[in-house]
Formats: sequence, structure tokens, C-alpha cells
Amino acid sequence: MARNSQAPRIAKSRVAKSRAGIRPRPGRARNENGNAHSDLTNGEIGLDALAGHAGYAVRRFQIWVFQDFIRTLGAVDIRPTQYSVMTVIGANPGLSQMAVAKRLGIERARLVHLLDSLEQRELVSRVKSATDRRSHALHLTARGRTALAQFKRLAAEHERHVAEKIGKENREKLLQILSDFT
Repeated sequence: MARNSQAPRIAKSRVAKSRAGIRPRPGRARNENGNAHSDLTNGEIGLDALAGHAGYAVRRFQIWVFQDFIRTLGAVDIRPTQYSVMTVIGANPGLSQMAVAKRLGIERARLVHLLDSLEQRELVSRVKSATDRRSHALHLTARGRTALAQFKRLAAEHERHVAEKIGKENREKLLQILSDFT
């Protein structure tokens, strides 16, 4: 039977941590060697270094935000990316598909599929560009403009949920911090 080559390193690491005064969190279950481990019986699973990673925290917050958005706008069957695309088109009628994709950071092929679904719902129309035969100008249809107004009201409700979750001032701070990425 092959021996675990990491066992000596793990043991040395534990000894080094003990000598450095690094102790497991109090109240955590301990194994037969006295080392802390996650107590899966009460649902606690340690995150280790993830707890200090901004990317992990932002991703978890993003998941919560998307779930709330989808729940809040579920009755109108609109997804966050569809809402973003319609909002940009509504604010900039006549933009090309490439310009929308670039501005929102969406792969062109994915945007084409998304526009197909919005076009089938008669929310968006593609008009051949007068200046570039290879390009289409994007516009909201009359139905799309009406729908977008409703989507924006629901999205405002979603933003109130975000403010309730993290606080109005923290929401404003978060938007300010993230503004460099938008």
C-alpha cells in the first residue's frame, strides 16, 4: 500500500502553526490529534482563506443579487443580461450589435442568441445599417419600450431589496467602488 507523501508535511505544518501561536477557532470540533476540523453535523464548513478573498465575497453577493433579480422580475420573464441589453438599446437607439456586445462585455455569439430571443418576443428589432451592410442597428419596438418601462419599475424594486440587505449607505459605497468596472 502506498504511503501518503503529504502526511509528514501536514504534520510539520501543524507543528509550525502551533509553535507560531496559530490556534484553531475556539468551539470547533477536534479530531483525535486535537486539531480543529469542520463539524459537518451542524452544517459548518470552513472557508479557510476564501473568507478573506474579495473575489469570493463578490461572487457570492453576485449570486444573491442575480437570484433576487430573477425572483423579482420572474413574472415578466426577463433575465439580468436581457434587461441590460434592452436598457442600453433603449438609451442608445441604433447601436450596432458589436457596440452593445463591447459595452456590456458580452460575447458576440451569445448576444446574437439573446437578441434572437428578444426579437421573437417582439421587444427588439434589428434594422440593416444604412452605412454598413454587415451591421444591424438595434432598436426597441413599441412593445419593447412599454416592457422596458415595466422592467425598470421591477428592477427598482430589486434595488430596494439590495439596499435592505446591505444598507442604503453601503449600497451607495458599493456602487462608487464598482464604478471603475462599469
